[in-house]
Amino acid sequence: MAGADDEAGAAADDALYVLTAVLLTPAQFPSVLGDDYPEACAALGLAPLADGYGLVLGQDGTGARWTVVIDDVSLVAVAIASWDCGMEYELSPDERAVVAALPGWPLAVAVAAPGVPAPHDPGPEVADRPALRPPDTSSWGPAQRRLGADEIALQWAQWREQIDDAQFSTPDGDKPEAREKTEESSPAGEQAFPQSGHRGVRRVLAEARAYADSPPPLGRVRSSFAPGDARTLRADGPGWSIVARTDDIAFVLLDEEPGEVLPVGRGPELPGLLEALDKMAVRPL
Repeated sequence: MAGADDEAGAAADDALYVLTAVLLTPAQFPSVLGDDYPEACAALGLAPLADGYGLVLGQDGTGARWTVVIDDVSLVAVAIASWDCGMEYELSPDERAVVAALPGWPLAVAVAAPGVPAPHDPGPEVADRPALRPPDTSSWGPAQRRLGADEIALQWAQWREQIDDAQFSTPDGDKPEAREKTEESSPAGEQAFPQSGHRGVRRVLAEARAYADSPPPLGRVRSSFAPGDARTLRADGPGWSIVARTDDIAFVLLDEEPGEVLPVGRGPELPGLLEALDKMAVRPL
């Protein structure tokens, strides 16, 4: 029979030291995992429940990485909001809310729990499936394209101020684009300023318009807060991402155009497209 010290040691090993948490819902999910909510859930082997999940990322007493999936979405939302405000919040999910404990982390985490070994994947003796790993973003592809779109949505004002609206009045949309280097840390790499005459942009806008007739998977189109009466729109599709403000322009990123950010002026068609996308978009509760 195990002694008290042995039981205490086992309990310490089983304890989860929470490092961070994220939402996995139709309106808010780590876009690096997929173009839509069902795809992001599939990356974790989860069913796309309508109410979504909270993902709690931490380490056990041996330092092993674990992702605990819970169905108490509001608890995780409150914790994230508190942390964003600089407040302390102890995230301790009830065991009844736990849906799964998955080995590894699906996202990169830059911090580690103090007083335990360095983060590492659990061994096969305690994990019944391969450990989750963050998507490869070392080279341009779908994951990095989506991260680039995330950055633009987060830093809209900085990206918008680089665009001269006069560029959109040029009659020849396929003329050589003006280019500027972004910071090396930017997932978007270089930025280009073409008109909507760009062949890839025309294709993306046509596919986005088609969403009105054939609704895409849940989460492909999302709408979030923006200053004033505007909304920030995010739409994704096979090989492309759009970030836009309903009262302004749009930015397009393509898998086929590594590191390029392609602005699209409002013109006569963009406002109607953005209005249609906003009507079908899912929104945070």
